[in-house]
Amino acid sequence: MSTDRLTDVSEAGKKAINSISNIKLYIDGSFVDAESKKTFDNISPFTNEKINTVASGDEADIAKAVKAARKAYKGEWGNMKMKDRLTYIYKIADLIDEHIDEIAPLESYDTGLPISQTKKMVARAANNFRFYAEMVSARLVGEVYQVDDEFLNYTVQKPVGIAGLITPWNAPFMLETWKIAPALATGNTVVLKPAELSPLTANRLAEIIDKAELPDGVFNVVHGYGETAGASLVANPDVELISFTGETTTGSEIMKNGADSLKRFSMELGGKSPIIVFEDADVDRALDACTWGIFSFNGERCTANSRLYLHESIAESFIENLKDRVANIRVGDPMRADTQVGPLIHTDHYNNVKSYIELAKEEGCEVISGNIPGELNRGNYVAPTILLNAKNNMRIVQEEIFGPVIAVMTFKDEAEVIELANDVRYGLAGYVWTKDMQRGHRVAHAIDSGMLWVNSQNVRDLRTPFGGSKHSGIGREGGHYAFDFYTETKIIHVAMGDHHIPQFGKK
Repeated sequence: MSTDRLTDVSEAGKKAINSISNIKLYIDGSFVDAESKKTFDNISPFTNEKINTVASGDEADIAKAVKAARKAYKGEWGNMKMKDRLTYIYKIADLIDEHIDEIAPLESYDTGLPISQTKKMVARAANNFRFYAEMVSARLVGEVYQVDDEFLNYTVQKPVGIAGLITPWNAPFMLETWKIAPALATGNTVVLKPAELSPLTANRLAEIIDKAELPDGVFNVVHGYGETAGASLVANPDVELISFTGETTTGSEIMKNGADSLKRFSMELGGKSPIIVFEDADVDRALDACTWGIFSFNGERCTANSRLYLHESIAESFIENLKDRVANIRVGDPMRADTQVGPLIHTDHYNNVKSYIELAKEEGCEVISGNIPGELNRGNYVAPTILLNAKNNMRIVQEEIFGPVIAVMTFKDEAEVIELANDVRYGLAGYVWTKDMQRGHRVAHAIDSGMLWVNSQNVRDLRTPFGGSKHSGIGREGGHYAFDFYTETKIIHVAMGDHHIPQFGKK
């Protein structure tokens, strides 16, 4: 790799990038080739050149991983004391911290996400493990229901078994740990199927967990395509849980394909989240939040505020200021510290986002785009884009674009904007800006979404539930809410005395 791209990268990061090798599967404590010996190429979003090759797992590899996970679940891991299990979880967190300077550059190199943002994501990944070690220790508790002196009824939380985790390519390392940490901390074993477009940090995580010396089979990684490795994981009857983050149509297919074995599903799916700015809002802060919320992570984020609703009295000035922001956003090499927007993950996704911008023109929008420096022409770059004169019934407003593109609309009053905001099939997140806190609460309650922020950008508290309504998902992750998915609640009834039992058939 050209050294001039690594000016802002730590020495550890440079070493990690320059030593990238081909990736194998991680099954039963060993790095192995796929049974078929098949591989696929991992492509750089910055140059569209090959980075390395990756073992392409399929049904046979999933079966091996599931068998190893079951053996560990029934054996050492499943019989381990909680305090000993959590010691491993803390060890993983410590090892992630030790390797942040390696992981963040790998993530940027692989995904096109700016390195200034991946550093924060990786730090949060370590926190995910510590948080769930603490949560399990403090909050994985049962309840007691005493019935006078006759019965003592109490609940216990038990791990479910094997968790199949299917993770996305946007912020892959952080989102992988978001699922892995609660799954392992609660006592399950894991088979991870990471996105094929971002394998580097999933492999690095396997190396870290291998270094933590978890018992063989507790954690497994099967790289491959969704149609082969992913579908096989979903179809495998010995996998009790499937947690999926990704596109809504794929989530629906996963649920259909896993229905025969009555799997549990947690689905974090697509979004088309509104940001509503009332006339009394702190418009400077709202502008900061709006710009960050759609253009950070290259616009490839499920909670992006991709629909902007402005009160008509402030719309003109807000739009002018938004145009200025877009013109000055630094589009560049994701490995540079000052880059704010990098390339999209893959040419297919690039072409899809570009097709929506062309569709916007056909639907009657005025398209305002930022600048892409000429030296970036090999990458999958889409400039930050504003779609003006949008209408709620347009496809560019109704469908998830998943890129740095925001549609702008206006409204007259509270009732109208609530109706507009709810008029989509998605319901993941929403953002409301107003100094009238009574109105802020009213609108937050009225919008159909799993999460609402008032006078704030997307700030996550790990204790709180994360998830969507409508076509944006099923279930909640985060905090103790993850226990509902990763554990089974068992009720135990203990008789305290000789209560009455009907004596059928007794003479």
